[in-house]
Amino acid sequence: MNSPTCNGEFMTVLGASAVLKGMNRIPGGSFAMGSEDFYPEEAPVRGVEVEGFWIDERPVTVRQFRRFVRQTGYVTVAERPLDPGLYPDADPALLVPGSLVFRSARAPVDLSDYRSWWEYTPGATWGRPEGAGSDTYTRGHHPVTQVAYEDAEAYAAWAGKALPTEAEWEYAARGGLDGKAFAWGDELAPDGRMLANSWQGEFPWQNLMLDGYAGTSPVGVFPPNRYGLYDMTGNVWEWTCDPFTASHGETPCCGPPAGEGIPRRIIKGGSHLCAPNYCLRFRPAARQGEAVDTSTSHIGFRCVLRDA
Repeated sequence: MNSPTCNGEFMTVLGASAVLKGMNRIPGGSFAMGSEDFYPEEAPVRGVEVEGFWIDERPVTVRQFRRFVRQTGYVTVAERPLDPGLYPDADPALLVPGSLVFRSARAPVDLSDYRSWWEYTPGATWGRPEGAGSDTYTRGHHPVTQVAYEDAEAYAAWAGKALPTEAEWEYAARGGLDGKAFAWGDELAPDGRMLANSWQGEFPWQNLMLDGYAGTSPVGVFPPNRYGLYDMTGNVWEWTCDPFTASHGETPCCGPPAGEGIPRRIIKGGSHLCAPNYCLRFRPAARQGEAVDTSTSHIGFRCVLRDA
């Protein structure tokens, strides 16, 4: 099976009914993409046309990804040995498979230094997202994390689907609420109720957990948007297939910057680490560029199926 691309055609190895299970149909249309009210990389607002497509109702879960791994034997980027030739100045003893894990700070820190809350953790993978001693067997219905771009793309190909474009993703996330700040409207917490899994308090040390969760949450516990889609904002960032260019500027978020020369893809929707005091990005227009070789404890994905 060929790997899917943003505009490519792809085959399915499953029946149509099996592929469409758990997906919602999004009608084609036009919308105002982007925002000029928050971060530079979201501007300018522009009119975009989107053809109809199907999209996963929820982010891909740990349980679904485990099934993929068991059936295919797939090994994620975070599980693969590192090539010492790519890191000539590194201590060979440190070149072990792993991934980036969020560690809450104990007190206020310099928000310009991501190293105060991110740590490269040997053994951190999709099945052990915080490293040794952690597991996902009680989190089967949580979104899968610690997946790099090619891991998400491989799952999508296996499922007979593709990763969404940025425009498809944002159009679906808005649910027909054109120009609104959030997926549910313009108010952060209507009637004091949190409608997405985000960070309440002072990032990265004080999480008040007003939404009930300190990390990821089971998919679907927060209300869906008007297209019946869950967790389009908050919980985990989601990969899209579009390359990222910061043509309108870029401000840092809760993740580390990409390495020199490493391609980046656009991620959308923000995560449980997004806090108004630092990263108000659990919004449809929010976007960031993530290095394709990077997996973290706050990035996942969902898939789409386009009309033939």
